[in-house]
Amino acid sequence: MAGMTLEQLKIFLAVAQNLHFTRAAEELYITQPAVSAAIHNLEQEYGVKLFHRIGRHIEIAEAGKLLQVEAQKILDQVSLTERGLRELNNLQRGELKLGSSLTIGNYWLPSKISEFKSQYPGIQIDCTLANAETICVGTAMGQFDLGLVEGDVKPALQNTLEYEIVASDRLQIVVGQKHPWFEWGEIDLSQLTQTPWVMRVRESGTQQRFEEALQNWGINLSELNVILVFTSGEMAKAAIENGVGATGISELMVKKEIQLGTLRAIRVIDNREGNGAIAEIVRPFFKIKHRQRFQTALSKVFEQILISSMLDGSHQHMSVI
Repeated sequence: MAGMTLEQLKIFLAVAQNLHFTRAAEELYITQPAVSAAIHNLEQEYGVKLFHRIGRHIEIAEAGKLLQVEAQKILDQVSLTERGLRELNNLQRGELKLGSSLTIGNYWLPSKISEFKSQYPGIQIDCTLANAETICVGTAMGQFDLGLVEGDVKPALQNTLEYEIVASDRLQIVVGQKHPWFEWGEIDLSQLTQTPWVMRVRESGTQQRFEEALQNWGINLSELNVILVFTSGEMAKAAIENGVGATGISELMVKKEIQLGTLRAIRVIDNREGNGAIAEIVRPFFKIKHRQRFQTALSKVFEQILISSMLDGSHQHMSVI
């Protein structure tokens, strides 16, 4: 038996993903007969049907579904092994794959990437920005060497992902110039239900932490008048600047607007105990990685940069609500 080859697995996966021999050939820059031959040889070698030919279309068979899962695992491991070997050159070249939730990726992470690139200019960094839930799932599936999220890691992924705090920021309740709170600058907790709200989608780490804080303050979320829901903080910020609602948003995102006076952060007084304490929302930034997957030397070095930033004092306000 000749056995299957990595090239056959690559061809098979391309066909499985496209469900089309010609498109798979175009994707791999090989001929369509070469694709057909690779699939035929696999089917002959193991006596199985990987695809059902139905007229001009194909459908993946049960044997194909099994091979698709295992082939992807094999090729992922080969890719990681190749990267590890390339890094045996004192980190002069290689690739680091990062996944980051939006606020961290847009406002906190760039300086860390710049510091890393100044030390290792030959390293390519591929950074994907998405909501916290997407980054957690992607890290669990091996798409990223490291992930950075503001939201909590869901219980279903906590056995798969290792996570630790590397920084924090505050969420601030912010309004634009047209909002009556803009002149006040300060409100009581009870007044939070007396304004329209602009929110983020539930998958957002910012939204998760904001809702958690409201519940801890005794605010019933169903009592809030939510008029808009956005996928990004930038959209929420723009809506607040031009409208009359309020939003909970990272202080990193509105620093410039507050300095310019187009937005104002509203201080919330917790008068439940009668002492008039200021109610703050502080959230951690988590670094996440897979507990069992091979960790490249590059990701270990980048981890040290993230950890050192915390030791340097970027972790203030760590008393999380």
